[in-house]
Amino acid sequence: MYEILLGPVPQLLATILFVWIVWRLLKHDAPKPMLRSVAILVLGDVGRSPRMMYHAESFAKHGFETYPVGYKGARPIASLLSLPHVHLTYIPGPPSALSGLPFIIAAPFKILHQVVSILQALLSRIPHPPEFILVQNPPSIPTLALVWFVGQWRGSKVIIDWHNLGFSILALKLGGSHPFVKLARRFEATFGRHAYAHLFVTRAMHDYLSKEWRLIGRKVVLHDRPPSHFRRASESEIHELFLRLGPSLSAPALTWFLPPSTPPYSTPFTHVTESDSSLTPLASPSLNMPTLRPDRPALVVSSTSWTQDEDFSILLAALGLYEQRAKEANGRLPKILAVVTGRGPLKERYMKEVGKLQEEWEWVRCVSLWLEAEDYPVLLGSADLGVSLHSSSSALDLPMKIVDMFGCGLPVCALDFACLHELVREGTNGLIFKDAAQLSDQLETLLTSFPSSEGLASLRSSLAKPPDHPHATRDLGLTGSEGEHWEWSSWTENWDKVMMPLILRDIQGLS
Repeated sequence: MYEILLGPVPQLLATILFVWIVWRLLKHDAPKPMLRSVAILVLGDVGRSPRMMYHAESFAKHGFETYPVGYKGARPIASLLSLPHVHLTYIPGPPSALSGLPFIIAAPFKILHQVVSILQALLSRIPHPPEFILVQNPPSIPTLALVWFVGQWRGSKVIIDWHNLGFSILALKLGGSHPFVKLARRFEATFGRHAYAHLFVTRAMHDYLSKEWRLIGRKVVLHDRPPSHFRRASESEIHELFLRLGPSLSAPALTWFLPPSTPPYSTPFTHVTESDSSLTPLASPSLNMPTLRPDRPALVVSSTSWTQDEDFSILLAALGLYEQRAKEANGRLPKILAVVTGRGPLKERYMKEVGKLQEEWEWVRCVSLWLEAEDYPVLLGSADLGVSLHSSSSALDLPMKIVDMFGCGLPVCALDFACLHELVREGTNGLIFKDAAQLSDQLETLLTSFPSSEGLASLRSSLAKPPDHPHATRDLGLTGSEGEHWEWSSWTENWDKVMMPLILRDIQGLS
């Protein structure tokens, strides 16, 4: 984020100069790293970095003293606040006094403040040099240079978790041929080449970077997986969720659109009915457990960062086409409530456009919600269909949102890009679209005869965990580019399989 706001050139030069000066001043024998300890650097909001929070949880559960380092913002997952080995280490944002200064004056001070804050956290606020430093990439500037320096000086083993390529994100703003983009690419390749280990979210990224940048260090693919508590929501959980969300769904445009409800006995999606008194005539009337309403709208969920690499206009256009078809379907198609989660710079612009479109819509409503961390998986586990608009700036990463949806038993319609096949298998766990018209066709196909849709039921069945083995893997028959068999599993199962041999390699004497 900062590398775009402040500009890559001054930030890059300041980082290199600062690291060189500190290196010259502090070059002496440093204490040895403390075994079974790790610093996890996120140059962003720790609470909005799920993969890095899952890393921290996994390290801590295996007895590592774990120091997540990043900015304070959204509340982290509950385990990071309760596990005894986790020590959240927040770095301060730039001083508020700088916000009123012209950019050209404030930028150098913001860059210096950022570099000093990260080094202070890694060098002094963590009491002992950590055995490992795990860094999220992107952003690349200045983090890759800083962790390289700290690793060299303190003897820590640097692990780079390649989520995407930083220069490709900058290219969305400036264009691929811009000199700043070329300079950022050189920086990323130089400081990202050497590491103890490299983690990749896709096989495609592993193959590309191994060949193009000639990475040095151990290289493993760690596909994203959801934590084990991501699952299909029960009808009681759905009822409780929409009781909590009631105030967020009370806008005038929704009150007549959604089925009428009377909390706490009913929501637009669930209701509680009375038991049949004829079976026990002398007993007092009692209430059954909540059940799904047959007149509920189809719940479609999309999570977005509201940035340029996710074209929200595709979903809007598809919903507009669905509106036209639903009017002509004579009740064969249901109403749709599309819930969009996330925050980002383009949210206000698109939601204003949504408001204007909905003045003419009768069968579709679209709302934006921000959910607490514990409510997000319940929403996914309550929904009927997920939509992913992620297009990937590098075409080498995969959207975490689809991973979360699959963990909650939610099939998806996903925008096509190069390596999507590593996650979405057409017709098995989801459908792939190229434009709004194709997405609209898929919505119509999957939602016909809702809530008794055969298409949805078929996709959902491939994601269902065996009822007698709640943590069993789900074999989707997926294969990577090298033909390896890929079983669907939880984050914990996948992390233990991939990471434990890596981080315990030297201790166990593995070759």
